[in-house]
Amino acid sequence: MYMEEERVFSIEQVTGMLLTKLKETAESAMKKPVVDCVISVPSYFTDPERRSVMDAAQIAGLNCLRLMNDSTAVTLAYGIYKQDLPAPEEKPRIVLFVDVGHSGYQVSVCAFNKGKLKILATAFDPELGGKSFDNILVNHFCEEFGKKYKLDVKTKPRALVRLYQECEKLKRLMSANSSDLPLNIECFMNDIDVSGKLNRGQFEEMCAGLLAKVEGPLRSVMEQTKLKKEDIYAVEIVGGASRMPAIKERIGKFFGKELSTTLNADEAVARGCALQCAILSPAFKVREFSITDVVPYSISLKWNSAAEEGLSDCEVFPKNHAAPFSKVLTFFRKEPFTLEGYYNNKKELPCPNSAIGQFLVKNVVPQASGESAKVKVKVRVNIHGMFSVSSASLVEVIKVPEGEESTENDQTVNEEENKMQMDHEDQKLPTGDSEDKKTEAEEMETTEDDKQGKNQPPQAKKPKVKTKTVELPIENKLHWQLSTDVLNLCVENEGKMIMQDKLEKERNDAKNYVEEYVYEMRNKLHGILEKFVNEADRDTFSLKLEDTESWLYEDGEDQQKQVYIDKLGDLKQMGQPICERYMEANERPKAFEELGRQIQVYMKIVEAYNAKDELYDHLDELEVTGVDKQVKDAMVWMSSKMNQQNNQDLTLDPVVKIGEIHAKIKELYSACNPVLSKPKPKVEPPKEEKTENGPVNGQEGTEEPCNSDKAKPAGTEQGTPEKKQPEMDVE
Repeated sequence: MYMEEERVFSIEQVTGMLLTKLKETAESAMKKPVVDCVISVPSYFTDPERRSVMDAAQIAGLNCLRLMNDSTAVTLAYGIYKQDLPAPEEKPRIVLFVDVGHSGYQVSVCAFNKGKLKILATAFDPELGGKSFDNILVNHFCEEFGKKYKLDVKTKPRALVRLYQECEKLKRLMSANSSDLPLNIECFMNDIDVSGKLNRGQFEEMCAGLLAKVEGPLRSVMEQTKLKKEDIYAVEIVGGASRMPAIKERIGKFFGKELSTTLNADEAVARGCALQCAILSPAFKVREFSITDVVPYSISLKWNSAAEEGLSDCEVFPKNHAAPFSKVLTFFRKEPFTLEGYYNNKKELPCPNSAIGQFLVKNVVPQASGESAKVKVKVRVNIHGMFSVSSASLVEVIKVPEGEESTENDQTVNEEENKMQMDHEDQKLPTGDSEDKKTEAEEMETTEDDKQGKNQPPQAKKPKVKTKTVELPIENKLHWQLSTDVLNLCVENEGKMIMQDKLEKERNDAKNYVEEYVYEMRNKLHGILEKFVNEADRDTFSLKLEDTESWLYEDGEDQQKQVYIDKLGDLKQMGQPICERYMEANERPKAFEELGRQIQVYMKIVEAYNAKDELYDHLDELEVTGVDKQVKDAMVWMSSKMNQQNNQDLTLDPVVKIGEIHAKIKELYSACNPVLSKPKPKVEPPKEEKTENGPVNGQEGTEEPCNSDKAKPAGTEQGTPEKKQPEMDVE
């Protein structure tokens, strides 16, 4: 039910609602709008599931920069901070990651070098996770409570949800304690309290079948990568369920080494997505880190063969092929044709449907000679892990008459063909069908004839040809993807629901404000506000609060927002004067104290001026007299108001309000401060006159040495009188 109406929502819409909530949470925390994001999905998600997540992101108004596998996000969170990774040319460091989450179990092997990581293989079990162990506990206690209390828990959804919550808590406690632990739920069903107990040993016996499945994916990735256990540098475990001792024990026993827990078990995937988002964003400067993911399932194409009757197929991307990646297929056709993509190993898929989609290549026409035209088709697994036929082109061969040169040289042709080449050139794909192989053989024969013809007499010149490439339109019919019209309708409905949720939140907030005010004022009327309201008004207000409370739970249970706003306004009309009297009584002494301090400061300055203090002797006498009058008037006003207020009953409005006192402070400051803070004028000291005397009696003056003994010539006796030096002025 939504808004009193029964409605059906698709899985894309429900996921979009979840993403909308996450978006609102992020925007509330960051105080800015959120548009771009990176979303993680389990590595076992198929193409249709990934497209559904992309549609859900669009419904939520998010631009998904990348759909990232959970295991890949964990490897990024692990590797980007490592400073001791081997250099790119050295042997990579192999780390195995185990993610035991709430709903799935994923294992991946990753090769690390400095600045890059490459996923080598993945394995998974979608049916093994924390919720699987919760289900065993719930079934156990449902059976126990049925025998002990005669309760059929599974018929009551609310009771079943409570049992799931308590079982999850019990599971966490058993991970840390091996003793018997109780499970108690009050008023579980029919007002009956239930209780039970369990210990870790009993729990592990009950889960023996699930625990036996732990080694399967571990063995699978080791076989896929052909690695030995000694090649694994470390085994890193994440996920909430990885804390269970039984799971850690089996993983550690399989590899024969201690497990590593350097990553946050709950936040590793989210941190990896955040780092990937920062790498893709131009707003953040992040260390460059290359990520090469893998294709989880082998992907094939099938088509109607032109040479042979029936269907032909080809494996385009084998399992664990690098992604993102593009390949080029060559077909020879005279008319439009359809390619169908599918997963060729149904046993590996978590869902029974292996179809990916159909891709119709249009506008294919034969060559002018009537032969089949050469069509190059580019297939791609993109950054989101989704398969598509991204482009197709028709290669036309046109003969050039003699005497007319070709307008396109070989280099131009090569450039056009290079546009269709792979993202990584380390692999080449086999051609589309048998006709392509035949053409290659003919080309090889032609090349051999040319080599043999070097020693033979010249033959007639072959006509010149030029090549022209024409882009062809492709019509996609993908399995399980919302059409454009349906997607736009979902986006529109999501916008309407967001607005409706906003209005509903505002309505509930208005109702809550009324309820909060009722409880708050009812307590304060007999508490801190008791002295500020007379008994008659208090009884009247208390009765109104009680009536409002009763109305909220009866007629006011579901009213419009404005009704609650009006109801709150009526209550505040009675309660606000009481609150203001309380606030005035608390803040008034502080305001009077501030005014008194200001009066004291100005009075001291006036007294200092009257006492002929040098600091204030520059002030104008008339202005100081005016200040003295202002200060005395303010003192009289303050004393008068304080006396009147002391004689006023607290239940009545105050004689003077805080605003008036602050206005008086401002008035006094404006009148007195410019006069009393006037700076003293600067007095410049008199300039000293300097006189210079010349040499005496026309003789040049010589400076007298500081130490006359040192200035005596050698051989002069101490008692011999020196020649008197002329007097001189020394500056």
